[in-house]
Amino acid sequence: MKLHLETSVGTYQIQSVDSQSVTINNVVYTHSLILMPEHLEEWAVDSFDQLQVTHIEQILNLHPDLVLLGTGSRQRFTAPAVLAPLINARIGIEVMDTAAACRTYTILMGDGRVVAAALLFQ
Repeated sequence: MKLHLETSVGTYQIQSVDSQSVTINNVVYTHSLILMPEHLEEWAVDSFDQLQVTHIEQILNLHPDLVLLGTGSRQRFTAPAVLAPLINARIGIEVMDTAAACRTYTILMGDGRVVAAALLFQ
């Protein structure tokens, strides 16, 4: 049986992640960001403790089917009121540590899903 390596169709692909940064398309990012297969932007939130509804609304404006919230080196949960814009729009959200969010993003992007990874490092 012949096997072929299938490459992902997304423009923005994660190559590596550690506790302080993520490498996307050979560029290292150390600040919070929102990543989608065809979109990358800075996310104006410095840490998990500063996360507010307005930050979640920024993600909502990108119209993802699913949001992966990477909360830094460990999984942390925010108040449901902060996530209300996504819940009210019936957009799925999964909360996990940032490394897990990056791994999950890569798998879902490869499946052609309209997924957003909102990544925090602190």
